[in-house]
Amino acid sequence: MLSFGHGYCAREIAKTLLADGWRVIGTTRSEDKAADLRATGVEPLVWPGTDLTHVIAQADHILISAGPDGDGDPVFNAWGPQIAARAKALDWVGYLSTTGVYGNFDGAWVDETTPLNPTTRRGKLRKAAEENWLSMPDLPVHVFRLAGIYGPDRGPFSKVRNGTARRVIKENQVFSRTHVQDIAQVVLASIARPNPGAAYNVCDDDPAPPQDVIAHAAELLGMPVPPAIAFEDADFTPMARSFYAENKKVRNDRIKDDLGVTLKYPSYREGLAALLADSE
Repeated sequence: MLSFGHGYCAREIAKTLLADGWRVIGTTRSEDKAADLRATGVEPLVWPGTDLTHVIAQADHILISAGPDGDGDPVFNAWGPQIAARAKALDWVGYLSTTGVYGNFDGAWVDETTPLNPTTRRGKLRKAAEENWLSMPDLPVHVFRLAGIYGPDRGPFSKVRNGTARRVIKENQVFSRTHVQDIAQVVLASIARPNPGAAYNVCDDDPAPPQDVIAHAAELLGMPVPPAIAFEDADFTPMARSFYAENKKVRNDRIKDDLGVTLKYPSYREGLAALLADSE
């Protein structure tokens, strides 16, 4: 496996691959992060800054986690032709995208057949990246549209404990989310059952208002539920505010029906309980 942008999700995926005897090569942007990867068993390469021609030539699986920037998808721009040239030698290519590609549906349900109509800059860049990778002839690309990611070191408990958690109320607003371990099992199931051209929504069964998640985390900790703040009164960064611009519920039937996945954490309740148990 050659993993571009070997970050939070890719590390979780690599745990199983390494345990099963795979060789995993991961790119990262700095020598410090390379040392961290090396300690996990991943072979790190600092990129940009390293010629990856030789590792692309060796890979039979490629995972792309690096996010697009104003110039588009950095992996596609730098290595698209070389990866495409090996299309028939590759068993599987995975692209980690986002449910933001769907845009706003005012709280209605979307699935993988829903037309993509992103309204945010991030969503538009991801849509363009998906289209670029899926347009490559014979390349066995699989797209994973990830909902809001949480897991170890990425949960609400620290903010609840230190008093910075907020229950922001925007009427009828819901978000879909997913535990990083469920992301990993979906990607691994796809590797075991390749279906080039497929797109998969990766989320749990329970789209929920964000204030409910914060309240439940506080209750698990035995702490007071943070006070409610109206969305109009909340002091957001522009990026944080943009998340509230889109409102939808995301269906996940395809990962169950096509890949045989049973979610470890079908809602935030199971996920948060597991995170708290593991931290104690």
